[in-house]
Amino acid sequence: MLEKIYFYYTNDLHSNFSNWPQVAGYLKEQKEKITQGNESCWLVDIGDHVDRVDPIAEAFMGKANVRLMNDVGYDLATLGNNEGITMAHEDLHELYSEATFQVVCSNLHSLTDKEPEWLQRVTFMQSVGGVRIGVIGLTAPFNAFYELLDWHVSDPLETLDKYIHHVKEEADIIILLSHLGLNEDQEIARRIDDIDIIIGGHTHHLLRTGETINDTVITAAGKHCTFTGEVILTWDHSDQKLLKKEAYTNDVSHLPKDLNTVQTLRELVDEADQLLEQPITHLKESLEVKWFQHTELMQKLTDVMKHWTQADAAILNAGVLLDGLPAGDVSGKDVHRICPHPINPCVVELDGDELTEVIRACLTRDLTELKLKGFGFRGEVIGKMIFSGLDVETVVREDGNASVRSIRYQGEPLKSNKTYHIATADTFTFGRLLPEVSRSEEKRYFLPEFLRDLLTYTLRTYFSS
Repeated sequence: MLEKIYFYYTNDLHSNFSNWPQVAGYLKEQKEKITQGNESCWLVDIGDHVDRVDPIAEAFMGKANVRLMNDVGYDLATLGNNEGITMAHEDLHELYSEATFQVVCSNLHSLTDKEPEWLQRVTFMQSVGGVRIGVIGLTAPFNAFYELLDWHVSDPLETLDKYIHHVKEEADIIILLSHLGLNEDQEIARRIDDIDIIIGGHTHHLLRTGETINDTVITAAGKHCTFTGEVILTWDHSDQKLLKKEAYTNDVSHLPKDLNTVQTLRELVDEADQLLEQPITHLKESLEVKWFQHTELMQKLTDVMKHWTQADAAILNAGVLLDGLPAGDVSGKDVHRICPHPINPCVVELDGDELTEVIRACLTRDLTELKLKGFGFRGEVIGKMIFSGLDVETVVREDGNASVRSIRYQGEPLKSNKTYHIATADTFTFGRLLPEVSRSEEKRYFLPEFLRDLLTYTLRTYFSS
């Protein structure tokens, strides 16, 4: 006898709810159809469902996302880094307290005395026909951030070595929920033979029909839930083995919307507005924001970041503020609207030569006009770099780029062998935007505060009436 077992999954929604009513309708329909046919079906999320870029996620600190998942009927989820490192310890500790689905993350550990009640290392399920399925969950080990929030994420491969043999003894099929990224998923498939399916995310890769490495099928469905994923497993009860593994992704953006979900989202928008619309300060005059020009608001924000982090100097890009503010009351919603990024302040150590190279790069049009997507940045362009604690004299060349004429710190030229502590957005510690910053061996991140928390302080301190 052959038995088909179904998994439908989402990954990396990032609180982008534009397609969520279609996702909800599709997942509910598939689960109802399959279970009515007396077959097994589970709904799964692979993390980064929460992203505080959206006012709903911000106002409810992710709990509204969990409510939406409950309404759809999810069965399993693991954590992404946006759930893990963009909120205070106690907020993550309580995030899934009302979840009606299981949360599986094998490598997340609390550094306080108490683990969350919802946290499971592994879980086991059984199909209609009695096939035993073991599930392991892994999230990316960004411990430079996690440990500042009293969490620790253990090494994914070491964690798999710890649990895989136990799961193999108890299960016929092993599934890994991986918020590690495609390269890590591929490496796991090469090194570990016992995993049948890796359902992935984090790097926003879209594998339309999956990828097979050493008989392990890897799958993922991009980002923002334009696509949802489908895994179909065929178990041969006569031979007691997994006969076939299939993985697909389905474009759901054109499908009918689930009307109950549409209504719920409307209600959540209204509730979020009420929570965020409380005034936090009153501006005596309007404040302008210009991405490619110096403004008083950006200068004060950069100054605040320097003083708040106790750095020698600070560098911040004007593109982090998306819009200006009119005179009058300013609410938390206003601050979130103009600074929605999940970006934390960070201090890096650079010597004089490295700092000079960073400043030179900051002045190029290639960087200031870059339309960045990712690394926490949720704006349009990087924008002009604003400096605090540094006197940077420039000259504009014919090609429109600015070149450095002189750089002074406390009235003196930068010294090659001196170490400077430079505050900036953590965005620049990732990737190759500013190589000297990303390569710095000493980085100090400030959590759970976002740049918008410093913006609120700036508005209250320097611009309120």
